[in-house]
Amino acid sequence: MSEDVSSNAPRPHKPKPFAPADFEPFAGGADPARVSEAAHLAAQALVHHGRASDDPEVTERLVKLADEQGLEAVAELWAESPPRSLPGALWRLYALRTAAQQNPERISAYFSAGKDVAQVSNVVAGVAEPPGAEEVKTMANTILSGAFEGDFDVALERSAAFCRVVALGQATMADDSEVSNEHRASKLTRESHQLVKTAEDLEHAAASWRRGELD
Repeated sequence: MSEDVSSNAPRPHKPKPFAPADFEPFAGGADPARVSEAAHLAAQALVHHGRASDDPEVTERLVKLADEQGLEAVAELWAESPPRSLPGALWRLYALRTAAQQNPERISAYFSAGKDVAQVSNVVAGVAEPPGAEEVKTMANTILSGAFEGDFDVALERSAAFCRVVALGQATMADDSEVSNEHRASKLTRESHQLVKTAEDLEHAAASWRRGELD
């Protein structure tokens, strides 16, 4: 992502850009302002089960787009959204889900290394049991399919806790690798810092959601 991103793996490959026809519901074509509007509408339609849009034709078109081209097509709308916005939060969940799908063993290794560190309880204060990679993937799938019925702020906070545990694991592995493989240590340290930033963005989004200010 152009902002610090939510993956401990490389940023998920962005799907092919939309064709102009994909933006027919938005007068004026695919200019940035209308793409931003579409990103917010798509996010609201998913999280609020389609109730948020004032324009049912737009919502219908977005749903059809997701059905025909897949979630990746909708996620493309969110990729450049501000990190502390609803579409920005969904993009980070999408990136976490993609990382867990593409690199399950690596992510699990980072998570295990993070959980083995004593200060993990301070890193994820307020979250009794940080979710593992498989649970994060399942939770993200449910949210991104529009089928999530739980507390959205709690889901964001649990995803943030996952990020923090994985980041702690990366930092621990970086320390272990510093002498034997300086390049790997630097890469892990950089990814750990990016993931902590993602956790902060998700936590901020959760707090904004509780205040009714996340849009």
